[in-house]
Amino acid sequence: QVQLVESGGGLVQPGGSLRLSCSTSRVIFSIYNMAWFRQAPGKQRELVASITSGGTTNYVDSVKGRFTISRDNAKNTVYLQMNSLKPEDTAVYYCNAPVPMFDWGQGTQVTVSS
Repeated sequence: QVQLVESGGGLVQPGGSLRLSCSTSRVIFSIYNMAWFRQAPGKQRELVASITSGGTTNYVDSVKGRFTISRDNAKNTVYLQMNSLKPEDTAVYYCNAPVPMFDWGQGTQVTVSS
């Protein structure tokens, strides 16, 4: 059973930055496309960024130019660099394959507030 572990969230002021990490020791990330999702209170989980095994990235319009997804295959880790954060980015952030195939982790809370 693959367990994904997300970390790096926290409380940040509008305009601030955070870097999220997602790792697992039970599967080799390098062969999988991966993605970051988020779920805000009362809303459905949405995919915000994805990265293919070859490194091609894609973003939802609301985060384009502010978020960057990357991966370090040697560390079995996927990152999400979030800059210029806005209150509407507040959510629990999760990683998984773009078409989810792993058990969901606990996620990491991101709160953007002054």
